[in-house]
Amino acid sequence: MAIGSTATIAPPAATLTFTFSHGGPSSTNKGRFILKGKGNTQFTRKNEEETMDWVLSWRTTLFSLLEDVPSHLRSLVASISIDGTSATTIIVDSNTGEPIWRPFLYNESCPDALPIVKSIAPPTHTVCSGSSTLCKLVSWWNIDGPRKESALLLHQADWLLWLLHGKIGVTDYNNALKVGYDPESESYPPWLLSQPYAKLLPSVSAPGASIGHLKDDIRTQFGFPGDCVVCAGTTDSIAAFLAARATEPGKAVTSLGSTMAIKLLSNTRIEDARFGVYSHRLDDKWLVGGASNTGGAVLRQLFTDGQLEELSEQINPAEASSLDYYPLKAVGERFPVADPGMAPRLHPRPESDVEYLHGILESIARIEAKAYNLLRDMGASGVEQVFTAGGGAKNEKWMQIRERVIGVPVSRAVQTEAAYGAALLALKGYQNAE
Repeated sequence: MAIGSTATIAPPAATLTFTFSHGGPSSTNKGRFILKGKGNTQFTRKNEEETMDWVLSWRTTLFSLLEDVPSHLRSLVASISIDGTSATTIIVDSNTGEPIWRPFLYNESCPDALPIVKSIAPPTHTVCSGSSTLCKLVSWWNIDGPRKESALLLHQADWLLWLLHGKIGVTDYNNALKVGYDPESESYPPWLLSQPYAKLLPSVSAPGASIGHLKDDIRTQFGFPGDCVVCAGTTDSIAAFLAARATEPGKAVTSLGSTMAIKLLSNTRIEDARFGVYSHRLDDKWLVGGASNTGGAVLRQLFTDGQLEELSEQINPAEASSLDYYPLKAVGERFPVADPGMAPRLHPRPESDVEYLHGILESIARIEAKAYNLLRDMGASGVEQVFTAGGGAKNEKWMQIRERVIGVPVSRAVQTEAAYGAALLALKGYQNAE
């Protein structure tokens, strides 16, 4: 059995979803089969002024979800993997693993560090964005007082996995991309290793690779077997891609959660920080794309779940909306335009809420179409089919709007939870460890 979990940690709300897969032989073909289960924990800020202890919430949720694994299945758990939000950065003490600074969330920009990063990195490199992991590291490094001598950089998934395996300082090459790791050469580049903060960089494994066994205290506490393997994780958008089983170039996955993440399987690697475009390695091919700050978080600011469902039913998806918005929750966009100063555009608001929602959904679809067109123009494989993951996959009218605007078939992925992809990674790690 394998466990996969995913976290979307953008304030004001965050969820962590849990999935597990059985690693035992099937009674019919001696293969592997998937047994799905889910548990959610929701965090919501009461107001914008409230300070959220994100690290505590992640730890609490992880152990709560492990506790939710049915007791009669725990002895079958063979491997575990976790995916977390890309560029969510944690600086920890390398001796204790405890955070020594508040986490930098995925959408947090560090414009103070951007000129420094641009001065050392190649032009258009993916780290040349204010929200990159490297910018967050440099911004922290330049603060007076932090305990630099014992500091270590981890990502959200790395830190949660450390709680389970106890080997501090391990990441995967998907999470490490935005700190400057080169998945093609499988190394940190010389321009990065020459920096004084390079000593904070974690070692890098392939996603799904075995890191070690579950710690004895965790195993004893939850009743998992002693040979349970903990595997390197990945980012949430890549986990969503894996879950969708999009296996051929031209196939793409749009994850519509709090934000919108796009991943297109391509034969060609492309990167250009000017547009927020980067490529993740996926075996011998590349997942090209980026993440926009538009998405479900904007909708939740304006409508309740009930309103979204009721109003969506009244939309005619075959009819184009004349409203032209750029829906953002706050100032700043990452992809298909990297502009930390971009302001949300959600006006004028018509009297009809149906028209307003139609305009917002169509505007997000236009941003999605622009993103896929940009990837094609930059040399990636052209998009031929889009699978949808995340909460936005539930909205059939939105799916039809997106299909019309993008111009290719758009459908819901059979598996829409990123956690399912993390479970597949864990299953792969279990099979390779056998």
